[in-house]
Amino acid sequence: MSGCGRRIRFYRIQSIFLLQQKILFRRFVELTYMVMSNLEQIQLFGEKQIRTAWNDAEEKWYFSVIDIIAALVETDRPRKYWSDLKRKLLAEGSELSEKIGQLKMKSADGKMYATDVADQEQLFRLVQSIPSPKVEPIKLWIARVSSERIDEMIDPELSIDRAIDMYRRKGYSEEWINQRLQGKKERKKLTDEWKRVGVKEKQYAILTNAIYEVWSGMTAKEYKHLKGLKKENLRDNMTDTESALTTLAEVATREISQNEDPGTITHSIDIARRGGGVAKVAREALEDQLGRSIISSENAKTLNNPETPKEIEEQ
Repeated sequence: MSGCGRRIRFYRIQSIFLLQQKILFRRFVELTYMVMSNLEQIQLFGEKQIRTAWNDAEEKWYFSVIDIIAALVETDRPRKYWSDLKRKLLAEGSELSEKIGQLKMKSADGKMYATDVADQEQLFRLVQSIPSPKVEPIKLWIARVSSERIDEMIDPELSIDRAIDMYRRKGYSEEWINQRLQGKKERKKLTDEWKRVGVKEKQYAILTNAIYEVWSGMTAKEYKHLKGLKKENLRDNMTDTESALTTLAEVATREISQNEDPGTITHSIDIARRGGGVAKVAREALEDQLGRSIISSENAKTLNNPETPKEIEEQ
Protein backbone atom coordinates (compact mmCIF):
# COMPACT_ATOMS: atom_id res chain seq x y z
CA MET A 1 0.00 0.00 0.00
CA SER A 2 1.36 3.44 -0.94
CA GLY A 3 2.03 6.16 1.59
CA CYS A 4 -0.96 8.11 0.30
CA GLY A 5 -3.18 5.03 0.63
CA ARG A 6 -2.06 4.45 4.21
CA ARG A 7 -2.82 8.06 5.13
CA ILE A 8 -6.30 7.84 3.63
CA ARG A 9 -6.97 4.61 5.54
CA PHE A 10 -5.70 6.20 8.77
CA TYR A 11 -7.98 9.22 8.39
CA ARG A 12 -10.94 6.96 7.63
CA ILE A 13 -10.31 4.90 10.78
CA GLN A 14 -9.86 8.09 12.81
CA SER A 15 -13.12 9.52 11.45
CA ILE A 16 -15.02 6.33 12.30
CA PHE A 17 -13.60 6.35 15.84
CA LEU A 18 -14.55 9.99 16.43
CA LEU A 19 -18.01 9.30 15.03
CA GLN A 20 -18.51 6.42 17.45
CA GLN A 21 -17.46 8.63 20.35
CA LYS A 22 -19.95 11.34 19.39
CA ILE A 23 -22.77 8.81 18.99
CA LEU A 24 -22.07 7.22 22.38
CA PHE A 25 -21.91 10.64 24.05
CA ARG A 26 -25.19 11.72 22.47
CA ARG A 27 -26.95 8.44 23.36
CA PHE A 28 -25.76 8.67 26.96
CA VAL A 29 -26.99 12.27 27.33
CA GLU A 30 -30.39 11.57 25.76
CA LEU A 31 -31.12 8.35 27.65
CA THR A 32 -30.04 9.90 30.95
CA TYR A 33 -32.25 12.92 30.34
CA MET A 34 -35.28 10.75 29.57
CA VAL A 35 -34.88 8.31 32.44
CA MET A 36 -34.08 10.91 35.10
CA SER A 37 -37.01 13.08 34.00
CA ASN A 38 -39.28 10.11 34.66
CA LEU A 39 -37.58 9.11 37.88
CA GLU A 40 -38.18 12.54 39.38
CA GLN A 41 -41.88 11.58 39.42
CA ILE A 42 -41.27 7.98 40.59
CA GLN A 43 -44.17 7.12 38.26
CA LEU A 44 -43.04 5.67 34.99
CA PHE A 45 -46.38 4.50 33.63
CA GLY A 46 -49.69 6.19 34.36
CA GLU A 47 -50.66 6.10 38.02
CA LYS A 48 -48.76 2.92 38.83
CA GLN A 49 -45.94 3.21 41.32
CA ILE A 50 -42.71 1.59 40.23
CA ARG A 51 -40.47 0.54 43.10
CA THR A 52 -36.87 1.57 42.46
CA ALA A 53 -33.54 1.06 44.18
CA TRP A 54 -30.33 3.02 43.70
CA ASN A 55 -27.05 1.08 43.79
CA ASP A 56 -24.49 3.63 44.94
CA ALA A 57 -21.49 1.43 44.14
CA GLU A 58 -22.62 0.80 40.55
CA GLU A 59 -24.27 4.24 40.21
CA LYS A 60 -27.26 2.53 38.66
CA TRP A 61 -31.04 2.46 39.16
CA TYR A 62 -32.91 -0.83 39.44
CA PHE A 63 -36.65 -1.19 38.76
CA SER A 64 -39.11 -3.79 40.03
CA VAL A 65 -39.99 -6.03 37.07
CA ILE A 66 -43.32 -7.04 38.62
CA ASP A 67 -44.32 -3.39 39.06
CA ILE A 68 -43.43 -2.60 35.45
CA ILE A 69 -45.54 -5.51 34.20
CA ALA A 70 -48.45 -4.55 36.45
CA ALA A 71 -48.32 -1.05 34.99
CA LEU A 72 -48.12 -2.18 31.37
CA VAL A 73 -50.33 -5.24 31.22
CA GLU A 74 -54.01 -5.62 32.03
CA THR A 75 -53.58 -8.54 34.43
CA ASP A 76 -54.24 -9.21 38.08
CA ARG A 77 -51.43 -11.80 38.11
CA PRO A 78 -48.26 -9.93 37.11
CA ARG A 79 -46.02 -12.57 38.71
CA LYS A 80 -47.61 -15.32 36.60
CA TYR A 81 -47.28 -13.11 33.50
CA TRP A 82 -43.59 -12.54 34.24
CA SER A 83 -43.02 -16.26 34.80
CA ASP A 84 -44.59 -17.06 31.42
CA LEU A 85 -42.67 -14.27 29.71
CA LYS A 86 -39.37 -15.56 31.10
CA ARG A 87 -40.05 -18.98 29.62
CA LYS A 88 -40.96 -17.38 26.28
CA LEU A 89 -37.79 -15.29 26.20
CA LEU A 90 -35.67 -18.31 27.09
CA ALA A 91 -37.27 -20.35 24.30
CA GLU A 92 -36.51 -17.53 21.84
CA GLY A 93 -32.85 -17.58 22.84
CA SER A 94 -32.95 -14.28 24.74
CA GLU A 95 -30.52 -13.96 27.67
CA LEU A 96 -32.50 -11.13 29.25
CA SER A 97 -34.31 -13.23 31.87
CA GLU A 98 -31.04 -14.90 32.89
CA LYS A 99 -29.41 -11.52 33.55
CA ILE A 100 -32.27 -10.24 35.72
CA GLY A 101 -31.15 -9.98 39.34
CA GLN A 102 -32.99 -9.70 42.64
CA LEU A 103 -33.14 -7.11 45.39
CA LYS A 104 -35.18 -6.84 48.57
CA MET A 105 -37.95 -4.25 48.22
CA LYS A 106 -40.83 -3.26 50.46
CA SER A 107 -44.13 -4.88 49.43
CA ALA A 108 -47.71 -3.69 49.98
CA ASP A 109 -47.78 -5.31 53.43
CA GLY A 110 -44.75 -3.29 54.49
CA LYS A 111 -42.37 -6.25 54.59
CA MET A 112 -39.18 -6.66 52.58
CA TYR A 113 -39.16 -9.42 49.99
CA ALA A 114 -36.68 -10.39 47.26
CA THR A 115 -38.04 -9.42 43.87
CA ASP A 116 -36.72 -9.46 40.30
CA VAL A 117 -35.24 -6.13 39.22
CA ALA A 118 -34.01 -4.70 35.91
CA ASP A 119 -31.47 -1.97 35.28
CA GLN A 120 -31.98 0.77 32.70
CA GLU A 121 -30.76 -1.23 29.71
CA GLN A 122 -32.72 -4.33 30.73
CA LEU A 123 -35.81 -2.18 31.26
CA PHE A 124 -35.77 -0.98 27.65
CA ARG A 125 -35.31 -4.54 26.40
CA LEU A 126 -38.08 -5.82 28.67
CA VAL A 127 -40.76 -3.35 27.60
CA GLN A 128 -40.08 -4.18 23.96
CA SER A 129 -40.97 -7.81 24.73
CA ILE A 130 -44.39 -6.94 26.18
CA PRO A 131 -47.34 -6.63 23.76
CA SER A 132 -49.27 -3.73 25.26
CA PRO A 133 -50.70 -0.44 23.91
CA LYS A 134 -48.97 1.31 26.82
CA VAL A 135 -45.61 0.18 25.47
CA GLU A 136 -46.14 1.61 21.99
CA PRO A 137 -45.00 5.17 22.86
CA ILE A 138 -41.76 3.73 24.25
CA LYS A 139 -41.27 1.52 21.18
CA LEU A 140 -41.86 4.52 18.91
CA TRP A 141 -39.32 6.51 20.91
CA ILE A 142 -36.74 3.73 20.57
CA ALA A 143 -37.41 3.53 16.82
CA ARG A 144 -36.97 7.30 16.51
CA VAL A 145 -33.68 7.25 18.44
CA SER A 146 -32.44 4.36 16.26
CA SER A 147 -33.31 6.36 13.16
CA GLU A 148 -31.43 9.35 14.55
CA ARG A 149 -28.36 7.17 15.15
CA ILE A 150 -28.39 6.16 11.47
CA ASP A 151 -28.72 9.81 10.43
CA GLU A 152 -25.77 10.68 12.66
CA MET A 153 -23.61 8.00 11.04
CA ILE A 154 -24.29 9.67 7.69
CA ASP A 155 -23.82 13.20 9.06
CA PRO A 156 -21.86 13.23 12.39
CA GLU A 157 -22.60 16.92 12.98
CA LEU A 158 -26.22 16.00 13.72
CA SER A 159 -25.20 14.35 17.00
CA ILE A 160 -23.52 17.58 18.12
CA ASP A 161 -26.48 19.68 16.99
CA ARG A 162 -28.92 17.46 18.92
CA ALA A 163 -26.76 17.60 22.05
CA ILE A 164 -26.71 21.41 21.85
CA ASP A 165 -30.48 21.49 21.33
CA MET A 166 -31.01 19.23 24.35
CA TYR A 167 -28.87 21.48 26.55
CA ARG A 168 -30.85 24.51 25.36
CA ARG A 169 -34.14 22.79 26.22
CA LYS A 170 -32.81 22.16 29.72
CA GLY A 171 -32.13 25.89 30.13
CA TYR A 172 -28.35 26.09 29.80
CA SER A 173 -26.87 29.35 28.51
CA GLU A 174 -25.02 29.51 25.19
CA GLU A 175 -21.81 30.34 27.06
CA TRP A 176 -22.19 27.26 29.28
CA ILE A 177 -22.94 25.03 26.28
CA ASN A 178 -19.84 26.21 24.42
CA GLN A 179 -17.71 25.64 27.52
CA ARG A 180 -19.23 22.16 28.05
CA LEU A 181 -18.46 21.10 24.48
CA GLN A 182 -14.92 22.43 24.81
CA GLY A 183 -14.55 20.50 28.04
CA LYS A 184 -15.74 17.34 26.29
CA LYS A 185 -13.16 17.92 23.57
CA GLU A 186 -10.34 18.32 26.11
CA ARG A 187 -11.51 15.25 28.04
CA LYS A 188 -11.32 13.23 24.82
CA LYS A 189 -7.76 14.45 24.25
CA LEU A 190 -6.85 13.38 27.79
CA THR A 191 -8.30 9.87 27.45
CA ASP A 192 -6.51 9.54 24.09
CA GLU A 193 -3.26 10.38 25.89
CA TRP A 194 -3.98 7.84 28.63
CA LYS A 195 -4.66 5.24 25.98
CA ARG A 196 -1.39 6.12 24.23
CA VAL A 197 0.68 5.48 27.36
CA GLY A 198 -1.02 2.15 28.03
CA VAL A 199 -3.63 3.08 30.66
CA LYS A 200 -6.60 0.68 30.57
CA GLU A 201 -10.07 2.15 30.17
CA LYS A 202 -11.17 0.68 33.51
CA GLN A 203 -8.35 2.71 35.13
CA TYR A 204 -9.61 6.06 33.82
CA ALA A 205 -11.80 6.47 36.92
CA ILE A 206 -8.75 6.10 39.17
CA LEU A 207 -6.91 8.88 37.35
CA THR A 208 -10.02 11.07 37.19
CA ASN A 209 -10.47 10.75 40.95
CA ALA A 210 -6.81 11.67 41.46
CA ILE A 211 -7.42 14.88 39.49
CA TYR A 212 -10.63 15.75 41.37
CA GLU A 213 -9.27 14.94 44.82
CA VAL A 214 -6.42 17.42 44.45
CA TRP A 215 -8.17 20.39 42.87
CA SER A 216 -11.59 20.07 44.58
CA GLY A 217 -10.75 18.08 47.71
CA MET A 218 -13.31 15.40 46.76
CA THR A 219 -13.56 12.28 44.65
CA ALA A 220 -15.97 12.42 41.71
CA LYS A 221 -18.53 10.42 43.73
CA GLU A 222 -18.21 12.74 46.74
CA TYR A 223 -18.60 15.73 44.42
CA LYS A 224 -21.82 14.22 43.02
CA HIS A 225 -23.12 13.63 46.54
CA LEU A 226 -22.48 17.29 47.38
CA LYS A 227 -24.62 18.30 44.42
CA GLY A 228 -27.35 15.76 45.22
CA LEU A 229 -26.68 13.72 42.07
CA LYS A 230 -26.98 10.02 41.35
CA LYS A 231 -26.91 8.90 37.72
CA GLU A 232 -26.61 12.44 36.33
CA ASN A 233 -23.39 13.56 34.70
CA LEU A 234 -21.26 15.60 37.11
CA ARG A 235 -19.91 17.91 34.40
CA ASP A 236 -23.47 18.74 33.31
CA ASN A 237 -24.13 20.01 36.83
CA MET A 238 -21.11 22.24 37.35
CA THR A 239 -21.01 26.01 37.49
CA ASP A 240 -18.98 27.81 34.82
CA THR A 241 -16.06 28.19 37.23
CA GLU A 242 -16.10 24.56 38.36
CA SER A 243 -16.21 23.41 34.75
CA ALA A 244 -13.34 25.71 33.76
CA LEU A 245 -11.14 24.47 36.60
CA THR A 246 -11.89 20.85 35.75
CA THR A 247 -10.90 21.48 32.13
CA LEU A 248 -7.72 23.27 33.28
CA ALA A 249 -6.79 20.27 35.44
CA GLU A 250 -7.33 17.84 32.56
CA VAL A 251 -5.40 19.97 30.06
CA ALA A 252 -2.51 20.25 32.54
CA THR A 253 -2.57 16.48 33.13
CA ARG A 254 -2.41 15.79 29.40
CA GLU A 255 0.44 18.24 28.81
CA ILE A 256 2.53 16.80 31.66
CA SER A 257 1.86 13.25 30.48
CA GLN A 258 2.95 14.10 26.94
CA ASN A 259 6.09 15.72 28.34
CA GLU A 260 7.07 12.82 30.65
CA ASP A 261 5.69 9.84 28.68
CA PRO A 262 4.83 7.68 31.75
CA GLY A 263 5.30 3.93 31.52
CA THR A 264 3.33 2.83 34.58
CA ILE A 265 -0.10 3.51 36.08
CA THR A 266 1.65 4.76 39.24
CA HIS A 267 3.45 7.42 37.22
CA SER A 268 0.17 8.39 35.48
CA ILE A 269 -1.56 8.76 38.86
CA ASP A 270 1.24 11.05 40.04
CA ILE A 271 0.84 13.13 36.88
CA ALA A 272 -2.93 13.28 37.36
CA ARG A 273 -2.43 14.61 40.87
CA ARG A 274 0.00 17.24 39.63
CA GLY A 275 -2.43 18.24 36.89
CA GLY A 276 -5.10 18.62 39.54
CA GLY A 277 -2.63 20.68 41.53
CA VAL A 278 -2.41 23.24 38.73
CA ALA A 279 -6.18 23.80 38.98
CA LYS A 280 -5.96 23.82 42.80
CA VAL A 281 -3.51 26.76 42.66
CA ALA A 282 -5.90 28.62 40.34
CA ARG A 283 -8.85 27.80 42.59
CA GLU A 284 -7.11 29.04 45.75
CA ALA A 285 -5.99 32.23 44.01
CA LEU A 286 -9.55 32.97 42.87
CA GLU A 287 -11.07 32.13 46.25
CA ASP A 288 -8.54 34.45 47.89
CA GLN A 289 -9.83 37.26 45.68
CA LEU A 290 -13.51 36.38 46.20
CA GLY A 291 -13.34 35.60 49.89
CA ARG A 292 -15.45 32.45 49.46
CA SER A 293 -15.30 28.93 48.08
CA ILE A 294 -16.12 28.35 44.42
CA ILE A 295 -17.12 24.72 45.12
CA SER A 296 -20.89 24.75 44.85
CA SER A 297 -23.73 22.42 45.82
CA GLU A 298 -25.72 23.76 42.88
CA ASN A 299 -26.81 21.32 40.19
CA ALA A 300 -28.52 21.70 36.82
CA LYS A 301 -31.93 22.39 38.40
CA THR A 302 -30.73 25.38 40.40
CA LEU A 303 -28.23 26.56 37.80
CA ASN A 304 -30.92 26.75 35.13
CA ASN A 305 -33.59 28.26 37.40
CA PRO A 306 -32.70 31.85 38.31
CA GLU A 307 -35.55 31.94 40.86
CA THR A 308 -33.90 29.20 42.96
CA PRO A 309 -31.70 30.60 45.75
CA LYS A 310 -28.05 29.83 45.15
CA GLU A 311 -26.17 28.07 47.90
CA ILE A 312 -22.42 27.97 48.15
CA GLU A 313 -20.82 25.19 50.17
CA GLU A 314 -17.72 26.29 52.01
CA GLN A 315 -15.01 23.65 51.97
